[in-house]
Amino acid sequence: MSEGDFALVVIDMQRDFLEPGGFGETLGNDVSLLRRVIAPLRAVLAASRAAGVPVIHTREGHLPDLSDCPPAKLLRGAPSKRIGDPGPMGRILVRGEYGQDIIDELAPTPGELVFDKPGKGAFHATGFGDALAALGVSRLVVTGVTTEVCVHTTVREANDRGYDCLVLEDCTGSYFPEFHRTALRMISAQGGIFGWTAGSAAYLQALAELTELAAPATA
Repeated sequence: MSEGDFALVVIDMQRDFLEPGGFGETLGNDVSLLRRVIAPLRAVLAASRAAGVPVIHTREGHLPDLSDCPPAKLLRGAPSKRIGDPGPMGRILVRGEYGQDIIDELAPTPGELVFDKPGKGAFHATGFGDALAALGVSRLVVTGVTTEVCVHTTVREANDRGYDCLVLEDCTGSYFPEFHRTALRMISAQGGIFGWTAGSAAYLQALAELTELAAPATA
């Protein structure tokens, strides 16, 4: 990493996925497996913000009329609640609903970009790619959920567009621990076929060293 050439991407840390009663739990998943990500990601967010690293958030969600949700995706969740159905936190994965928003612990700060995406990848049908180009970054530090779905899709999209990606292992998570482990191995296999992975401690150390190098010398 070097100063100014990377951004932190936080993918889909939403109530519908992480909180009891949300879409993830209605599918029979244990949301505590995703909530393990919160503490290390909070530390990464705090350090990144302090260092002036651009932070970009994504939220998976659809227009209220579901016109941007294809039929195959609408079938997701059957026979439990589906996208657009009423849930304890509003209509499931519908933009503007309480459950579709980012959890309080990781809420964006003023000025941070937030992209609502209708698909699994951050680039599809969003302004995410244009935002990266405007920032002038060439590297992405990727976090969020779930590792094997929206994180993996975004990393693959980014790799195809020429971005170097570092995925923080303990700042990503899955309802299926074996999927998480395999997805991380896939990213860094064959000399980094899609990118690289590391723990958040290594990122925080590198960020601290970078910040120290960038600090003006004192007499």
